[in-house]
Amino acid sequence: MRVSPNENGTTGRAHASFAGAAMMDTRSPKITRREFARFLVDSAVVSLAVPLGALTGCASRVLGLPSQLKPLVPSRDDAFVVAPGYTAREFIRWGDRLNAKERFGYNNDFVAFVKINETEAWMWVNHEYVVPGFVSGDWELRRTKAQVDEEMKNVGGSLLRVRRENGRWTWRDPKERHRRLDAFTKIPFAGGVKIQDSAHAVGTLANCAGGVTPWGTFLSCEENTDQFFGDRKRGKRTYLFPKNDMGWSRHYDHPPEHYGWVVEITPEPFAAKKLVSLGRFAHESATVARARDGRCVVYSGDDDNDRCLYKFVSQDKDSLERGTLYVANTERGEWIALNKENPALAHFKDDLEILTYAREAAIAAGGTPLDRPEDVEIHPHTGAVFVSLTNNKPKGRPYGSILKLEAEGGDHASLRFSSQNFLMGGEASGIACPDNLCFDEHGNLWVTTDISGKDIGTPDYAVFGNNGLFVVPTTGSKAGKSVRIAQAPVDAELTGPCFAPDGKSLFVAVQHPGETSTNVQSATSHWPDGGQSLARPAIMEIMWTSL
Repeated sequence: MRVSPNENGTTGRAHASFAGAAMMDTRSPKITRREFARFLVDSAVVSLAVPLGALTGCASRVLGLPSQLKPLVPSRDDAFVVAPGYTAREFIRWGDRLNAKERFGYNNDFVAFVKINETEAWMWVNHEYVVPGFVSGDWELRRTKAQVDEEMKNVGGSLLRVRRENGRWTWRDPKERHRRLDAFTKIPFAGGVKIQDSAHAVGTLANCAGGVTPWGTFLSCEENTDQFFGDRKRGKRTYLFPKNDMGWSRHYDHPPEHYGWVVEITPEPFAAKKLVSLGRFAHESATVARARDGRCVVYSGDDDNDRCLYKFVSQDKDSLERGTLYVANTERGEWIALNKENPALAHFKDDLEILTYAREAAIAAGGTPLDRPEDVEIHPHTGAVFVSLTNNKPKGRPYGSILKLEAEGGDHASLRFSSQNFLMGGEASGIACPDNLCFDEHGNLWVTTDISGKDIGTPDYAVFGNNGLFVVPTTGSKAGKSVRIAQAPVDAELTGPCFAPDGKSLFVAVQHPGETSTNVQSATSHWPDGGQSLARPAIMEIMWTSL
């Protein structure tokens, strides 16, 4: 996802304890071809069954792995590469025209589907942020209003009406039913709540990961919003900006408290609202599960060093507007309520203030600081919750890990859980800086990585090459062993892995190729067109073939 301020080294963060085992020695030989052949036999990555219902999420049928598949060898090539036995094609790219007025935005991230019928679906794609030099031509970060306006049109998200035609998915729609949200879209706060004396916010931005609800709406998470309109502490009027501030506030005075929420998008009729109930922080994901009594539970990480893991339990079965937000204490295995009924939060004015400054409330209530908690996904068989902890370099943990939580009694509404490390990043696992997660229906975990552009190729990360897509079994003799399936171009990361509704392909976003460039003439990436062309984020479709 977006490289957070702490990842850039541009802001200092308070030190805190790490929940879980100490970082293990991660150096070991790479997997051999013979070992990989055994992996194919031992693992459960074979044909799957298509799930029923309108909600497709990311779990779907796959056609299987070829018996002679060779894992990718890490490299620094400026190309999108897939392992033998797979093919890939570009699906849509930044700048493609969606309708008469709107284009596909920049830095595509989260991808999800809601099935309409056997051949059609709604597809949602987040657009997290921009590389100013590529989007508005501003390499000096001086920001005219016209340049900021162009950048603001390129964030938010795209709603695509997609269909399967002649055996392939296409977004081309003669009725032009595609829609956009951007930083100019007027979006109300759910339930008639007012934030900073306003019932709506202007725009959505920093849209990172997300989720899909059982009733067929999309959840889009606003993450590092301080880079756009700053932030401020509870009760203070002074604005705080990170060093990698986008400079938009020089031309627009928008309250920071209007951003950092989860946005719920209804495909038809097209509508959006900001869910105050899920709290305000750097939301990385909004993964939805059903509790045993039918209520909805939403898990979300807060992507920054020493931040917390949250879950929301709804009051109503098919609505996220009311309920209780909890923070995880992983040392005690306990979910702690963030509301005025908690004596530790008596110094907050009301529940709305607690939700608006959820980060402060989480620490005050006893939430455990973690190593950049990012995406959260739920095992389709066991219901176990898997959490990406991308890294914590200030604490000497540069490779991250994946944490596994199991709810007491198997009920997502339970306030007790156990936890353990499922995977430790490093050479032993082959994965560095795990970010997005996605399960197939056999319980194999698909993982994308987020080594920052400035770190790729440095001594600590050289062995990993560019960022990639991996598959990791969660059971059997090869549980926790990763295989590299795809690799990103220079400076890019792969985000939002999601199976197509028919299960015959996997979609993944290629985000911020060439991000470390300082000018067009010496750009670090020219993907996907090559030569001296402008690097463009795009959505790629990976398909299974036979050798």
